[in-house]
Amino acid sequence: MNLLLRIAYNGAAYCGFQSQNNGRSVQEVLTAAAGKAFGFPCSVTGCSRTDAGVHARGFCAVVAPVGNGEDHRLTVPPGKVHRALAKYLPDDIAVNGACFVPADFHPRYGVVSKEYVYRMRDARARDPFQAGLVWQLKKPLSPAMIDRMNEGAKYLVGKHDFSAFMAAGSKITDATRTVYELYICRGADGIIELHIAADGFLYNMVRIITGTLTEVAYGDREPADVADILAGRNRAGAGKTAPAEGLFLEKVTYPSEWGIEWQCD
Repeated sequence: MNLLLRIAYNGAAYCGFQSQNNGRSVQEVLTAAAGKAFGFPCSVTGCSRTDAGVHARGFCAVVAPVGNGEDHRLTVPPGKVHRALAKYLPDDIAVNGACFVPADFHPRYGVVSKEYVYRMRDARARDPFQAGLVWQLKKPLSPAMIDRMNEGAKYLVGKHDFSAFMAAGSKITDATRTVYELYICRGADGIIELHIAADGFLYNMVRIITGTLTEVAYGDREPADVADILAGRNRAGAGKTAPAEGLFLEKVTYPSEWGIEWQCD
């Protein structure tokens, strides 16, 4: 049995989840912490790659022992794993749930849906306590402007080729994805949130959708233009890519037959 972890992290100090040669990654920090906590080398496989500066509240990753000896078993109870790892993790990474999964469970290929939230702040004065956690917009958004965003968002719900909302130069050959839900609202704290759930996402897809819909909000595009952008399948037709700091991987859902039940005592 391996361990499936649900983790939260502030991505500001990292080059993304995936280990890379150009900076410190969440994966390498989590791998090192797992090795220290369990007393033997471990591998860590994530449910997704996240870009530099992107955050997560419900990222999922599998921890597996490297080696098959009797002394290479993950024996810490799932409910206690967050405590065991907390001793070796920095303050910007935390485990908030764990459970045992079979050795053939893959955290990426078994996903049913992922949910992202993109957070925007439109107050005229900047908030230093939100720095790195929101996209600070240059102009306020009225309720009517948010309505325009939601009107444009409706064209993106469903199964489509999202090539227009994929970063230029991506090597993905099949850009078809199914968006289950997409809406924009203002929270009680005044932060504007774009919520999106889909069966999968292309590179920079959420950030390009966000950038495009903000252009709709400000009147640079009409809501119906989103349908034309989608049909055009050309990245050049879509809007700007919103910055990484406002993006959070909120939740990952797996098939019910896996019986995922998070524990955190």
